[in-house]
Amino acid sequence: MKTISLILLLLLMQNPLFSQYAEQYQSDKEFNFKQKLNNNTTVKQSALMDKYDVKFYKLDISVEHTSVYVEGNVSIVAKVIASQLDTFAFELKDYFTIDSIKINNQIKTFNRLLDDVFVGIGPLSAGANLTAQIFYKGLPPNTGTFFSGISCETSSLWGNQICWTLSQPFGAKEWFPVKQSLTDKADSAYIFVTTANDNKVGSEGILTAIVPLPNNKLRYEWKARYPIDYYLISIAVGQYVEYNIYAHPGGMSDSLLIQNYIYDNPSALPYYKNEIDRTPGFIELFSDLFGLYPFHKEKYGHSMAPMGGGMEHQTMTTLSDFNFYLTSHELSHQWWGDNITCATWSDIWINEGFASYAEYLAAQYKWSYQEAQNHMKVMHDSIMAYPNGSVYIPPFQINDVNRIFDGRLSYKKGAAIIHNLRFEIANDSIFFKVLKTIQTRFKDSTITGLDVKAVAEEFTGKNFTDFFNQWYFGEGYPTFNIISWLQNDTLVINTDQQTSATTTPLFKMLMEYKLQSPTGDTIIKLYHSANIETFKIPMQKPVSGLVVDPNNWVINGKGNIVFSVINENYSSNLLLYPNPCSDILEIYMANTKNENYQLSIFDVCGKLIFNENILMNVKNKINVQFLRKGIYFLELKNENKKSIQKFIKN
Repeated sequence: MKTISLILLLLLMQNPLFSQYAEQYQSDKEFNFKQKLNNNTTVKQSALMDKYDVKFYKLDISVEHTSVYVEGNVSIVAKVIASQLDTFAFELKDYFTIDSIKINNQIKTFNRLLDDVFVGIGPLSAGANLTAQIFYKGLPPNTGTFFSGISCETSSLWGNQICWTLSQPFGAKEWFPVKQSLTDKADSAYIFVTTANDNKVGSEGILTAIVPLPNNKLRYEWKARYPIDYYLISIAVGQYVEYNIYAHPGGMSDSLLIQNYIYDNPSALPYYKNEIDRTPGFIELFSDLFGLYPFHKEKYGHSMAPMGGGMEHQTMTTLSDFNFYLTSHELSHQWWGDNITCATWSDIWINEGFASYAEYLAAQYKWSYQEAQNHMKVMHDSIMAYPNGSVYIPPFQINDVNRIFDGRLSYKKGAAIIHNLRFEIANDSIFFKVLKTIQTRFKDSTITGLDVKAVAEEFTGKNFTDFFNQWYFGEGYPTFNIISWLQNDTLVINTDQQTSATTTPLFKMLMEYKLQSPTGDTIIKLYHSANIETFKIPMQKPVSGLVVDPNNWVINGKGNIVFSVINENYSSNLLLYPNPCSDILEIYMANTKNENYQLSIFDVCGKLIFNENILMNVKNKINVQFLRKGIYFLELKNENKKSIQKFIKN
């Protein structure tokens, strides 16, 4: 399996992933989305769009694989949800010409303001239905950027030219008239595309007909009958070969079609076939873990396009190539992003965090536990490359595409905190029940991170307020510096938690420790509720060392660990404050008054830096201004007692 990983790495180095999927196998540097973004977007919408609920989209357009030119009409069926609606508003980029607009089959006049279109309709009352049909045409700019609404490029590896769309997060209006609202899913959508008869068109739902037309044209008629968010409607037009396989997830009496449109190059399908053939196993796995594939009455599939990554269009992902992590990631979005969708871009974690964690689950169940652990470690290392940043997108940043799809935060840290939540729940049966309940309870709708919190609390009886405040809304990660010793039959562990971001000064959390022993290692769990803590653990066997988070459950910096076996009387009542310190270090030792001690300061290498005899009371002060910045150990000892504590000099 390592050979496969190496082969994939070499292939990806030839064709780097500039993608909505946060770069897999690229642990040496963090992907910068600014390299391939279309930032020429306007995302402010007219409040008039809040007055109706989209029920149905029908796209009836003409597109070729050689151009981004679009011509045709789009129907929007809507229901009035305000007390009254006298102006129908929608979005369409102003480089499109609108030939006419009909409302309930009556031609209407309209006005345009940048990308918003306003149609006077006469007042309609709450509950009234309307059908808007927009006839339009235009040639959008073919920028080649990843988040362009519509693109046309040629694969550098296979030589195939493809026209495809990608509407997330704000690009739908760059190719069809639309209401771009996450919380307003259409009940269904038809996507009809007329094109040359040597093309195929991939899209959502079921291909119900391929209709021959004059002038060597065909009309592909796709019908998606499940609720669908605006950005999950797509087309991919090109000269493809069709390769179909089937999955058999539990809960289905019939098989599930996996419909693949592969570049019409004689070498392409043989090259990718083995990786494509992993898809049924992934569908069956995720159906077991998350619940039955949510669009099982239709299909799953892939349409290839030279986009440099993947996009999880509902029931038919668009992607540039096939490999273990990309294929599993995009497929898992059918549950996390398509069936349930983030209610705001602030909560993109619902989409990208869970899909990225699905990579770990795919590796755990379909590759090996060690591969999954390695994959999580790569994520952790990437997360800790910088000290700040939250998984939750602050509202003032939700129009920033770079921030929404930050690979380090939305993807990797998003996945890592789900792994941590699984550890905190400490019961896989309950953990996966939480995930399945989210899928069924919020099916076909939108949710936030707090909805996940509520379901987790419901099934575990635990309060996850601290967890979400720290890991979801908070920033950074903890580092534990530890001094531990074994005295007779008691293991004493002194922990000093430092955090990488001042906005989150403490992580209240469960942590796993491995106690190493010649007679066999032992795993223990400690709950941390303060920055500086002392734990005493009865031991029935010798301990030779201590490892923090041996199974890589938690994002944490690997701090200093000092372990020793102590024979003399040992006081664990020593506290140093403030820690870190600047000039003055205060020393507290309970139950001590007018006792003589030898005070010594050592550096991290054990070199003696300072030594003096002092008369120790409960509280003493020492000037450490002479010390350089760094980590030190202060030792107090006399013939009856000995204590060591670590401190940091700023």
